[in-house]
Amino acid sequence: MKLTFFALFFPLLGFAQWDGNKTPTYPELIEIYTRLDFLHEEIELYDMGPSDTESSIYVLIINGAGNQDKTFEKARKSTTVLINNAIHAGEPDGVNACLLWIEEWIKKGKKTKDLPVIAIIPAYNIGGMMNRSASSRANQDGPEEYGFRGNAQNLDLNRDFIKMDSKNMFTFAKIYQELDPDVFVDTHVSNGADYQYTLTFIHSMKERMANGMQHLFAQKYIPSLTETLKKEGWDWSPYVETKGETPESGIQAFNDLPRYAQGYGSLFNALSITVETHMLKPFPQRVQATKDYLNFLFYWSQANSLGIENARMMALREDTNASYYQIHYELGDQKDSILFKGYEFGYKPSEVSGKNRLFYDRSKPFKKYIPYYQTYHAQDSVRIPKGYIVSAEADGIIERLRANKIRFIEIDSSTKQVYTLRIVDFKSGSRPYEGHYLHREVKNTEQEELVYIPKGSVWIPCNQDKLNFILTVLEPRCEDSYFAWNFMDSYIQEKEYFSAYVFEDEAAKLLKENPSLREMLEKKKSTDPEFAKSAEAQLFFVYQNSQRFEKKTFNRLPVYKVY
Repeated sequence: MKLTFFALFFPLLGFAQWDGNKTPTYPELIEIYTRLDFLHEEIELYDMGPSDTESSIYVLIINGAGNQDKTFEKARKSTTVLINNAIHAGEPDGVNACLLWIEEWIKKGKKTKDLPVIAIIPAYNIGGMMNRSASSRANQDGPEEYGFRGNAQNLDLNRDFIKMDSKNMFTFAKIYQELDPDVFVDTHVSNGADYQYTLTFIHSMKERMANGMQHLFAQKYIPSLTETLKKEGWDWSPYVETKGETPESGIQAFNDLPRYAQGYGSLFNALSITVETHMLKPFPQRVQATKDYLNFLFYWSQANSLGIENARMMALREDTNASYYQIHYELGDQKDSILFKGYEFGYKPSEVSGKNRLFYDRSKPFKKYIPYYQTYHAQDSVRIPKGYIVSAEADGIIERLRANKIRFIEIDSSTKQVYTLRIVDFKSGSRPYEGHYLHREVKNTEQEELVYIPKGSVWIPCNQDKLNFILTVLEPRCEDSYFAWNFMDSYIQEKEYFSAYVFEDEAAKLLKENPSLREMLEKKKSTDPEFAKSAEAQLFFVYQNSQRFEKKTFNRLPVYKVY
């Protein structure tokens, strides 16, 4: 790192100011990290690429190897923990917690023997960091000023991990894939109900975890987490996403789809975690809790490095041996219970509307068992092929595959026997969601066809360690597929049509010459009353089942499967 004039001629200040109710601006934060890099050989800071502003995204490495190439190589070969801070820049607990942890570690002698490789993204949402105020987080207790949830494009970056609309995500993918972290943590502050806990966590949905990862999580991580945090004075709860209006109605495990940071990490069989401190607890308390959790995680990860590495290898083996990939998980009715520390709630007239409003009474804390819904069931599955071909013209898809270091081979033009994917039906929202009209309830068919493959297309073998990502983005029925995120919308739009007054005569001739077509038409009329009423629909039916219709390309995606 090149140091600024300020950093060269002024000593590193203590971090005491970040122990209170203030959080640094982005320039202040990078200034601190720059000086840490200059003063401590155990700390390395790297400019990793562009963000949504003129400022770069950095990663700070503790326990690296001295230069970027060697450090990233060491990370891939060693146990590595990656911390992502301020994806929602108004939630800066992780920003301060990392500063305070580093200061404490330096004061204790900077020992690295019992630590993994630690990678920290100081702040991911730089555009949000720059949009600073004291008012946008209406329900949050501090700090005095903070950033904004949206980035400079007003995107929620914690919905961008698959679609990659932001420069930030291309840089994040570079960081993540170069490090290949074993443990990934995204730091947040919650919204929602009131309760006694400062710390809550979203852990990977167990149904998406491989068997070895489930065992590691349940038998090693959770008991150590609970015991260690208790010694530090913290109880914790699963993230409080309520079934009804209040926690007493029950809480449910979060469906961590890969559009989210945590779900993205889970695709690569990392132990993937979201820390959610409670918004109504004072900022210094939230920061301290986050710091204590990170301290636990760093030392636990190194102490259990062999178990983590083995669990990830077992997960890869399970992935590559699978024949089907399960998708569309829905929460089941199975009800467990969890001991929960909350507050009694009640209702009283609103001074705004005069109608009853909810309130929590902190003078009436309780500790009791509440329902916990944590079992999901896959509603669908897709057959895993030997590989996929993505046609050259789908360059936006290929660009994203390359950014995530998916192994593929560019191929020359040829005609191949493949299985095409055609869309049969889907639904879309009436309003945009994060810049897209997200498709859902997608139905598609697979059909063996002889297809021309243009030069520059890519062959993606499924026998690789990023299989879950490949399936997630290329199978159109997956909730976060590239089809769902509108990357293939042009392929589901009819391009040719007819003038009814001209085609009427040809349609009549077709029906006379083709009794089976006439039979198909009459059958549909007899079973579909709305169709029977519509002359336009019946004419289009004949057109769609004639040689005039663009059958070759209609609804066919530029992604092919090879079994």
